[in-house]
Amino acid sequence: MTGGDVTGGESSRAGLFVTFEGGDGAGKTTQATLLEEWLRADGRDVVRTREPGGTEVGVLIRDIVLHHRGEVAPRAEALLYAADRAHHIETVVRPALDRGDVVIQDRYLDSSVAYQGAGRVLGRDEVRSLSLWATEGLLPDLTVLLDLDPAAARLRLDADDKPFDRLEAERETFHVRVREEFLALAAAEPGRFLVLDASLPAGQLADAVRERLRSLLAAG
Repeated sequence: MTGGDVTGGESSRAGLFVTFEGGDGAGKTTQATLLEEWLRADGRDVVRTREPGGTEVGVLIRDIVLHHRGEVAPRAEALLYAADRAHHIETVVRPALDRGDVVIQDRYLDSSVAYQGAGRVLGRDEVRSLSLWATEGLLPDLTVLLDLDPAAARLRLDADDKPFDRLEAERETFHVRVREEFLALAAAEPGRFLVLDASLPAGQLADAVRERLRSLLAAG
């Protein structure tokens, strides 16, 4: 299913929707911050947000899906992420896009497809369809995929010296499936994705993101 199949009239929206995807430890927060600073310096109105946790409701859901100490059934996990996404898009993202803002978001539906669809082995199509229903078909204008080998990502996470959340603590085989699914999603939608080697210096990655954004901004 391509972007043209599901977005309906979204192509006429005033703002720009940019998402950052990738495995844990890939550097999404760093790149989102650098992009936000660059856009604000250019005089753009920017909304910086994340999933899960971009709203008050989302903060509660984030605590469940990432920090709940007991087991969460895989399908329940997928539904919780979809619930967060539905509320977040309706109350934060879509209003910002209607205003003409640039929305920079850490994770979106591609994370659900990768983590729950592939990681939890629930199936790509089922999880994607759930998110598309929850968001009324909203897809980003650009998705930046920061690709990093899971072993290298784990070294970065270890260096942070912070407790792992439920997903970070999964075995390497889980994270290998997640990475492979992200790359498959990018290959299926090359017009939407920008795939970057997350092992490169942060400045080099930021330049590549800005170059892609310039063309989108110039196109209106």
